Amino acid sequence: MTRLTASVLVLAAIVAAGAGAYWFTHRNFSMAGPMPAMTTANAPVIYYRDPDGKPFYAAEPKQMPDGRSYVAVKAGEEVSFDPAAQTAASGTKRVLYYRNPMGLPDVSNTPKKDSMGMDYIAVYEGETDDSGAVTLTPGKLQRIGVTSDPVLPRILAEPVRAPGTIQLDERRISVITLRTEAFVESVSNVTTGSEVTKGQPLLHLYSPAIASAAAEYVALLRAARTSDVPSGTRQRLLNFGVSEDFIAGLERDKTVPLTFTWTAPRSGIVLERNVTEGQRVGPGDVLFRIADHSVVWALVDVAERDLAAVAAGQAVQLRVRSFPDRSFSGKVALVYPHLNPATRTVRVRIELPNNGLVLRPDMYAEAIIDTNDGEPVLAVPDSAVIDSGDRQVVLIDKGGGRFEPRNVRLGKRGQGYVEIKDGVVEGDTVVTSANFLIDAESNLQGALKALTAGQTP
Repeated sequence: MTRLTASVLVLAAIVAAGAGAYWFTHRNFSMAGPMPAMTTANAPVIYYRDPDGKPFYAAEPKQMPDGRSYVAVKAGEEVSFDPAAQTAASGTKRVLYYRNPMGLPDVSNTPKKDSMGMDYIAVYEGETDDSGAVTLTPGKLQRIGVTSDPVLPRILAEPVRAPGTIQLDERRISVITLRTEAFVESVSNVTTGSEVTKGQPLLHLYSPAIASAAAEYVALLRAARTSDVPSGTRQRLLNFGVSEDFIAGLERDKTVPLTFTWTAPRSGIVLERNVTEGQRVGPGDVLFRIADHSVVWALVDVAERDLAAVAAGQAVQLRVRSFPDRSFSGKVALVYPHLNPATRTVRVRIELPNNGLVLRPDMYAEAIIDTNDGEPVLAVPDSAVIDSGDRQVVLIDKGGGRFEPRNVRLGKRGQGYVEIKDGVVEGDTVVTSANFLIDAESNLQGALKALTAGQTP
């Protein structure tokens, strides 16, 4: 017998033995009844599959990007690759449809990929509703970094800073002038920059008109047997601008001096001296200008965006470059009614005492205006507000990954917070970071829901 013939006989014997064993076993089970079903309670795990029924598998336990775990498949289990059946069997939410991963208005009833090879994103039952609310999974919340803060009463006391200059108080400037022609006899030792006091003599002059009126008044005083002197002549002297002290001297001495003394009408600094001895002056000529420096103005320019927070009566701290270690206190006296269209600023007047006369006109200054009125208001962080220009929205954290958009009306701002006048109540929780991503998700789901209205995924 050849070697090839022996090999063929051995192989035939093995096949015959296998067939006999199969016939015997099948016959015995058929006689005894149906084969008992294999139980999977204690069966080993063969592999792990995608919870959405997609053709993705893993040999070890694995999690989806949204935090869900792969489903274990045990020996003997029948696996259905229908996504709806798989999600129902695994206890997860039912997939409504799949949306374009790039946010395009394109949906699909089955898993698919876009032109770039990216998987469409599953939209689950209960993730959106008619109120515009959106529900996110814990995994997605962790990935986009959502944080929330409670709505609480806060005192918004952001100071307003504004640059400006020191100026004289317009109401504290006096001009020395005559109402008739005169000749300057002499000028006191007063020059530009000198400090004078009220009633201090400035110059001596002769005026024919004033001398004539004074002589007439003295004559009437001498002729009168009582103190009842006609008031017309006295009033004529007052019309020439002479002082009450000059008239009192005429009534006391009943003589007319050759020259008349002109005095300072207020205490202050001489800004101008335009007169010399022997000069002839006419009506309206400016002889001296005197300004009181004890109180000065700071005229500062407040930016348009800060204007709503500034009001008359607010306290101000002022600093000037000449005295960087000193602070000067004052108050807002007036917010001017006009806006500078070139700089988009509004002029604000601040009045402050000038102790020691250290503040000089045209000094550069920086004002720090205290806008704190002491009243707490409901406020949220600036980052919580989504402002589209004509609509302001905050996202309310309802818990459990559910967020609801809420229209709000804003008020003043300060220290990184903004007042909410309407739309929220104390204790509400608002999203302060990643709110733009949640808002985009809400808008996208709303658009997709409108596109898929009437469709059955």
